[in-house]
Amino acid sequence: MSINLKSHAFAGNPTRLKTPKSNDPFSPTSAFQTLKTLLLSQTHEPSSPDFKVLPFRKGRPLAGSVSDAAAGGSVGPVWHLGWMSLGECRAFLQNSEVNLNEDSLVYLGFKSEEEEDVVYWAIDVSEANGLVSEFGARQFSFVELRTLMVATDWTDAKAMGDLAVAGHARALLEWHNSSRFCGYCGAKTVPMEAGRRKSCSNELCKKRIYPRVDPVVIMLVIDKENDRALLSRQSRFVPRMWSCLAGFIEPGESLEEAVRRETWEEAGIEVGEVVYHSSQPWPVGPSGIPCQLMVGFFAYAKSLEINVDKEELEDAKWHSREDVKKSLTFAEYKKAQRTAAAKVDQMCKGVEKGQNLSADFNVESGELAPMFIPGPFAIAHHLISSWANGVNGVETYKQPGSSLSSL
Repeated sequence: MSINLKSHAFAGNPTRLKTPKSNDPFSPTSAFQTLKTLLLSQTHEPSSPDFKVLPFRKGRPLAGSVSDAAAGGSVGPVWHLGWMSLGECRAFLQNSEVNLNEDSLVYLGFKSEEEEDVVYWAIDVSEANGLVSEFGARQFSFVELRTLMVATDWTDAKAMGDLAVAGHARALLEWHNSSRFCGYCGAKTVPMEAGRRKSCSNELCKKRIYPRVDPVVIMLVIDKENDRALLSRQSRFVPRMWSCLAGFIEPGESLEEAVRRETWEEAGIEVGEVVYHSSQPWPVGPSGIPCQLMVGFFAYAKSLEINVDKEELEDAKWHSREDVKKSLTFAEYKKAQRTAAAKVDQMCKGVEKGQNLSADFNVESGELAPMFIPGPFAIAHHLISSWANGVNGVETYKQPGSSLSSL
């Protein structure tokens, strides 16, 4: 079964669908001026446009959960982001270690809702330790973004939009935390343009610093007959999980060159034609990297003999189309999503806090399949499933010599 999405997880951010003009009241420039006025006035009255703030603690967004009955269905608990008004944010932070000012808030975007426009901001409250218990008393919790990713119902457009907003916010805040000093002269950096860039405070330097994005190629390597796909395992994977090859792009090489180099280095397979599939922002990658951009490809092998680089991979094997199809167990992914959503609900209610649930998508039921692949939240899933099912989004899968793009 193929799972078709309008966009990958973390893509399709509803607050960034349009770029406002500088004189629009919800543009970064205008909204920032309104923000400074509101902070100076100490008013708690609603603003126009309305401002909503999402707190983060150690990279985790504030989240709440609605029970199944309140959600109006039988899909299990549904998580939501813990947005608060600017006045509520001021009240929570009033006696904390976090100073609420225009430099502590980062502009995320805007969205036109039924009656008014809303501008969204994010703030890092990691230093305010007392907030954990305060929010917990209101049944909110700071939840790992990976956990929310697994708990998201990929058929729910609103939930997918919330996940994209949270991913964008986390990437910006993590970049701010990792770029406190200028890489050229070592002086402190200061936020500019409502937190969308930074500038060196040294008058002799004044370097402009922009948010970091690390491009990564991820590829499904396919044999000449288009009957088998090369899948690999890393030592950090949970048991039985196999996925695509992937690697960072090096300076001075094209995307296609990176695909061929990484495949040769990791598996000893020579690749000929490289065909683009889609791309996905990935703000839940390795520590210290605010956001990766996963660029997905099909790569057609010119050789078949595998020579695994044991420093990079635990194993790599050719898998038949039928075996890959068996690993795409829709019911298991859905059960995993509901299990993770229930655990987020428990965390918000104070039952289970601080757990790492990132591997819970692999919920085992019944007879175990010999292998499984990452869930629908990962681009690897869609690369593999589109090949296995002969479908790319709504288009029929195409052979080498053509180009295709799905999501």
